[in-house]
Formats: sequence, C-alpha cells, structure tokens
Amino acid sequence: MLGADRRARAGDAGARLVSGDGRDVSGVWYGRWSSTDPFVDPNSFIAVLEEMGGAVDGSISETDPEAPEPLRATVSGARTGAQIHWIKQYEGRWTHAVYYAGTVNDDATEISGGWRLDQWSGSFAMRREKFSIEELEADREIVLVIGPGGDSGLER
Repeated sequence: MLGADRRARAGDAGARLVSGDGRDVSGVWYGRWSSTDPFVDPNSFIAVLEEMGGAVDGSISETDPEAPEPLRATVSGARTGAQIHWIKQYEGRWTHAVYYAGTVNDDATEISGGWRLDQWSGSFAMRREKFSIEELEADREIVLVIGPGGDSGLER
C-alpha cells in the first residue's frame, strides 16, 4: 500500500509539473513535414492536440497528393518538459504509423523535430497562436444597436 501511495503522490506531482510549466500543447497547430528522400514531396497539415497530465492525444489532417479528400490520422504520445513524442497512425487507405519526436519552445507556440518510418525520415515544424483568457474575453464583447421599433437595421 505504501508503494501505491508513493506512486500516486509522484503522479500528482508530475502532472502539476507538466501541466504547470507553460508548455501545454493543447490546441490547433499548423505544420509542415519534409523528407530527406528527394522523391517524397513535403506536405502541410493541421493538428488538433489535447494534453492532460503529460499524455498527448489528437488528430491530424493533411493534403492527400493522390485524392481530393484529406488524409486523416490519430496521434498518441507524451510530453515531458520541452521534449515531446508521438505516433501518428493513419486511417483509411493509408494504414502505416509514423514516429515523431521534437522540442516545444518555452511559450508553446512552436514544435520542431524529426520523424521516421522504416527507411524514410525527415523533419517537421508546427506553429500556433496562443491567446490569454483576457484576450479571448475581450474579443467576446459584442455590441448590438437596435433601432426604433426593435429594428436592428439588418435586411431580412
């Protein structure tokens, strides 16, 4: 029982450390990957990540060079401090998995690193905007002016 208590306290402390260090990667990211193989074209992607207690999960959509629909993948990994890694598992007609590892900058607006899949490898970079609660709340204020008789002045 003592071991379980000690692990629980260590887990709680680790969760506070990871989530309180300002590098939480939850949110929408825009990125690009490229390959060391000159015959593999670079591609752009959008990632939606969620981090909880250092665990990172999410989804990625990227342009499919051979079809009109985007390629979709799930993400499962972890972050400790500035280091992050995940497996990108494609869904649909592509079913392979790609290993990613990289570094999160201090304000969690950029992630960069490398990827590998069998004999292929390359680099990636992701960026996002990061807003404070105050900035978001300020943007929520909407003023609607209603004219005489309850008319907003908008055509129907």
